[in-house]
Amino acid sequence: MEHMELARALRADKDVHYNCCQSVLVTFAEDMGLTREQAMGLGANFHTGLCHGGTCGALCGAGMVLGMLGYGDPETGALVRQLKGERGATHCAALLKSARERGEERKAHCDGLVYEMVDYIQKLLDQRQD
Repeated sequence: MEHMELARALRADKDVHYNCCQSVLVTFAEDMGLTREQAMGLGANFHTGLCHGGTCGALCGAGMVLGMLGYGDPETGALVRQLKGERGATHCAALLKSARERGEERKAHCDGLVYEMVDYIQKLLDQRQD
């Protein structure tokens, strides 16, 4: 299953709640040499900005994936700048507040962030194969 397809399936799963971080990690678990269960455990406490509105869990998950796949500060920094430039923030609380102000539902907002992170990582992987 392709990465984005898997991420969408995880976010749509009504039987298991995958937080934003877990959604990114599980999507790339095989690429990182992890089992789904290991990826779930690794991301378990990164929901709602590490349980206090801090850095977005999807962004944290993407940072972990990038590190495990051999990417460093340039790629991670570019992702942080991209998110901040497009969304105005990198912290969960600020991102959720902005989404509420736009009238966007929380799940749709968080899904969008997960998909954005997956897309960013996929593009890097595609460039690596070229």
